[in-house]
Amino acid sequence: MYNVLIADDHAVVRSGLSYLVNQQPNFTVVDEEANGTDTYLRVEQGGIDILIMDLSMPPGESGLITTQRIHEKYPDVRILILSMHEEQEYINKSIHNGAMSYILKSSSDVELIKGLQALSNGENYIDDNIMLTKTDVQEINSDGVDVNLKGYNGLSKREREVFPLIALGYSNKEIASQLFISTKTVEAHKANIMRKLTLTTRADLVRYAIHHNLIDL
Repeated sequence: MYNVLIADDHAVVRSGLSYLVNQQPNFTVVDEEANGTDTYLRVEQGGIDILIMDLSMPPGESGLITTQRIHEKYPDVRILILSMHEEQEYINKSIHNGAMSYILKSSSDVELIKGLQALSNGENYIDDNIMLTKTDVQEINSDGVDVNLKGYNGLSKREREVFPLIALGYSNKEIASQLFISTKTVEAHKANIMRKLTLTTRADLVRYAIHHNLIDL
């Protein structure tokens, strides 16, 4: 039996997906989350085999970043992106960041089921309505080095968790409570983030986050 986590900011979507997935043999939905930060924290707790995740779950961390962080830290978790975004940039970046499957929300339930079955076999699956060109494949397989994101890529695991919460205006106390750390530790992470990104104010950090599509507002 494959344990499935569903992440989407709309409760009605989560409910519909849970019903569909639980009807499939060998799959059971064990939890649901509504944003990228909570999704990562739930994966961190363990017991998740497959993650079905939206890319846009405002307000919070971009699903592209959540995908990357989960894949880097928990590569055994198989990620299926279910998104309204049909732009090739999102598709290529998602797969590059570690997603094994990309399904369009505009497609039929059959596509999602095909994606789940492929993931259970350890195989990749791209929606039949998506066409990948040779250029797309090259982008997916590129090293993905982005000079502008060098600072962000240099942040530690915990700093990347703190980053979107700062950008969204959470207080030190709220961040500490959500991540189960002390306020002093939050302050230290904040200082390190600002230093590594060479930023001065929270407004600078928000602009940086939005410019690089690191958060959804």
